[in-house]
Amino acid sequence: MQKRLLIFGLIAAIGITIAGILNMQHYGEDPESGVNRAKNNRLRVINPSDVNPKLVDPSLQDVSKDHTISDFAFLNQLGDTITKADVQGKIYVTDFFFTTCGGICPKMTHQLTRIQAEFLDDPNVMILSHTVNPSTDTVQTLYKYANRFKADSSKWWFLTGSKKDLYLMARKSYLVVPDEADPDFEHGGESDFLHTENFALIDPDGRIRGMYDGTKPMEVDEIIRDIYDLKKEYELD
Repeated sequence: MQKRLLIFGLIAAIGITIAGILNMQHYGEDPESGVNRAKNNRLRVINPSDVNPKLVDPSLQDVSKDHTISDFAFLNQLGDTITKADVQGKIYVTDFFFTTCGGICPKMTHQLTRIQAEFLDDPNVMILSHTVNPSTDTVQTLYKYANRFKADSSKWWFLTGSKKDLYLMARKSYLVVPDEADPDFEHGGESDFLHTENFALIDPDGRIRGMYDGTKPMEVDEIIRDIYDLKKEYELD
C-alpha cells in the first residue's frame, strides 16, 4: 500500500512540475519564446528586432531599443482629428480592418467589443481601429460601422485618412503586417492592400508591449490580463 502511495506521489509531483513548466512557457517566462513576457513576468517592450523580419521594414530590422509609435493625424468616426497626443499617457489596443470585409474583420471587431466592455469606465484604456480601405471607409461609413458594434466614441475610435499614412503606421510603427510582394516597402499605392488579424498593445509611452491574434478569444483574454498588468506598472487607477 505504501509503495503504491509513493508511486502515486511521484507521478503527481512529476505532473505538477511539467504543468509548471508549460505554464511558465505560456506566460513568457522564457524571453526567447516569442511571447509577450520577460523572465520577471513583466510585459516585454517589443522592438523591431524582436519581431519576425517579414513584419518589419528593412530600415528598422536592426532597431533593438527605443522604438515608439510615430506621430499621426487621422479622422475618427465623428470627424474629429485624432493625433498621438490624444493617446499619450494612455494604454490602447490597435488593429487594421475594413468595413466591407466579410471574413476576419467582424470577428476582430467583435473581440474588441469585449475589451471595450471590460474597460468601459476606464479613461486610461482606449481602442484605435484603422481602416485599410480609406477610399471606401469614409467618416460616415465608419460612423455606421461603429454604431453596428455599439462602439463608445469616447473610448473607441475608428480612423481614416491618407492610405499611405495608414499603411506606414501598420508597417513601420505597429509592425503588424508583412508585405512580401513589396520588398522596397513603397506603401500606399493603388494596388497595395493590407489584411491582418494582428492586434498590438501600446503602453502610455507609445511602446509596443504585446502582439496578438485578434480572431482568437484566448489571445484577447490575454490582452485583457496584460492591460491590467500595464495599469499596475503605470499606477493607473
